[in-house]
Amino acid sequence: MTDVLTAHTETRRADLYPTRGAAEVTTPRQDPVVWSAPGAPGPIEPAELMGFERDGFLTVDQLITPDEVSLYRAELDRLVSDPEVRADERSIIEPKSQDVRSVFEVHRISELFARLVRDPRVVGRARQILGSDVYVHQSRINVKPGFGASGFYWHSDFETWHAEDGLPNMRTVSVSIALTENYDTNGGLMIMPGSHKEFLGCAGETPKDNYKRSLQMQDAGIPSDEVLTRMADRHGIRLFTGKAGSATWFDCNAMHGSGDNITPYARSNVFIVFNSVENTAVEPFAAPVRRPEFIGARDFTPVK
Repeated sequence: MTDVLTAHTETRRADLYPTRGAAEVTTPRQDPVVWSAPGAPGPIEPAELMGFERDGFLTVDQLITPDEVSLYRAELDRLVSDPEVRADERSIIEPKSQDVRSVFEVHRISELFARLVRDPRVVGRARQILGSDVYVHQSRINVKPGFGASGFYWHSDFETWHAEDGLPNMRTVSVSIALTENYDTNGGLMIMPGSHKEFLGCAGETPKDNYKRSLQMQDAGIPSDEVLTRMADRHGIRLFTGKAGSATWFDCNAMHGSGDNITPYARSNVFIVFNSVENTAVEPFAAPVRRPEFIGARDFTPVK
């Protein structure tokens, strides 16, 4: 027990990214963006990898085929219409419409989505960016149905994963794979290119069990309007559109968000977060307790 406590204390002393204090604090990024050595093999071309390093994201016009989209879309529809899945704590319900908004840990609920996680087109890109074996820190399907599904306010995922899950370093990458067409009107993903190069530590303490509220409407870990304005003026905002089957990979510290979907057209996607096995979670850096494992995994088994 002493060794565990000592290791934990040392990890907390080495906190490179302070957040959830009395005021907002900006810290230059202390970690690489691309962790693999130059020329390391993988499905991402060198020019694309340079773009990811510069902008914090890359897009793939067709990561999965139309036939595969149909399979995954049918599986998504099956899951969100299953009463047992809806009643599971891993399902998040829209407050107004009472529709299913997200289903977490979907790679453990569905063998079909588990196979997608293991697909070389998917996990191969994660390994190439992170320069190591990887495990799934989080997975979910996002339904975002039409006529009023709420958006996700501006945030850095790493800020939350560091503060509330205990990820020490920025060695984590996400992929959003579209299962419906992403229009410029149905609440698509927005990213500030280059924003991943600085860490914004947000102001305010983390409430206990903050995840219960934040998965429906974010509160803790939200940048101020003044800082967001400066960041948008500096970096600009990129809106991502694309056909079903397209994908967006983005760095864990990229400032991003999405608007409400008031169109008739759902914007559904599968979202997978890969973390390096060399960056496993410790205790939270700025929260009283860990989030549940279906949100922030404590099983660090590499994806094979």
